[in-house]
Amino acid sequence: MGIKTISLFSGGGGLDLGFKQAGFDIVWANDIEKDAVLSYEANIGKHIILEDITKIDKAIIPKADLLIGGPPCQSFSLVGKRHVEDDRGQLVWSYMDVISEVQPKCFVFENVTGLKSAKTKEGNLVIEDLIKAFKEKGYTVSWQIINAADYGVPQRRKRVILVGAKGERKFQFPEPTHDEKESLLKKRWVSVHDALSDLPSPNESETNEYTTPPLNEFQIKMREGSRLITEHALPKLSELDKIIIDHVPVGGNYMDVPDWVPSKRIKTFKQTGGRTTCYGRLIPEKPSYTINTHFNRPNVGCNIHYGEKRLITVREAMRLQSFPDSYKLVSTTKRGKHTIVGNAVPPILARVLAEKIKEFMSKI
Repeated sequence: MGIKTISLFSGGGGLDLGFKQAGFDIVWANDIEKDAVLSYEANIGKHIILEDITKIDKAIIPKADLLIGGPPCQSFSLVGKRHVEDDRGQLVWSYMDVISEVQPKCFVFENVTGLKSAKTKEGNLVIEDLIKAFKEKGYTVSWQIINAADYGVPQRRKRVILVGAKGERKFQFPEPTHDEKESLLKKRWVSVHDALSDLPSPNESETNEYTTPPLNEFQIKMREGSRLITEHALPKLSELDKIIIDHVPVGGNYMDVPDWVPSKRIKTFKQTGGRTTCYGRLIPEKPSYTINTHFNRPNVGCNIHYGEKRLITVREAMRLQSFPDSYKLVSTTKRGKHTIVGNAVPPILARVLAEKIKEFMSKI
């Protein structure tokens, strides 16, 4: 059996999938969102508990050598409050309570880059308070901002990763395997085109058949264990958004939309300055921007397909997150699906990290 692992704030299991693929034995997991738990059960295992972590008696959590997960990111987000004042921020300390109860040899704590600058009510940096609290519990902490694209994910997604280990040994993060340009030591970043070019144009059906063989290493990896393409229905758009999208070139955004297009939102963006990703069209030769939980909305993120007049499908977003095609979403709502996908740790990144942690834990 692999290293016994427990998972908190597990979501649909992107992080857990990578660790499971690396041979870790995940014995217990938890999340508060029903849709996420149902998807986790269908793809990872039945060991997940649907409950608010603050209401769980920590004594029932089984002992394990590794704890993985990251509290909801909203409190630390660059677009949210800088001060940790709401309940979601306090979930950080629930993670700490589990550390105290379970006493794992190591832990992995994942969060948004906003964690680096988030402050407590007292004005302290949250990350410094966290590291201090972990140290008081006997852990040596390493942390780094990691870009998923540097490890084979077709997405420029930066996250803070903290890895703690009991004792004095310090974890060394894995060296990047990919870069913007290919070199002797690194592969070229996996691009949007690399990730999506084998998928057929979507229609009204949620399920589609493959119409071409896989065209590269990434597509081969994504198709393993899958015979059909699910979650690939054509996203719905308003007539106005269809007109707007028609005027956005590859790599363009709302600034490319002519002034005569009758959109109050576009006019406001132009007057006040919207994010450069708003109404953005993907660049096929590059990794995508961060996939968020609103990839079904053209005004929130760079979500327009590079070669067609439409938004990306749920499956295409999952590809850009490096979820294999065999992963099946179980959700009664489209919103639930978008949340599961947008909040996930890319499984390919998770596996690279897991392999390095397995090597590290074999020596402690």
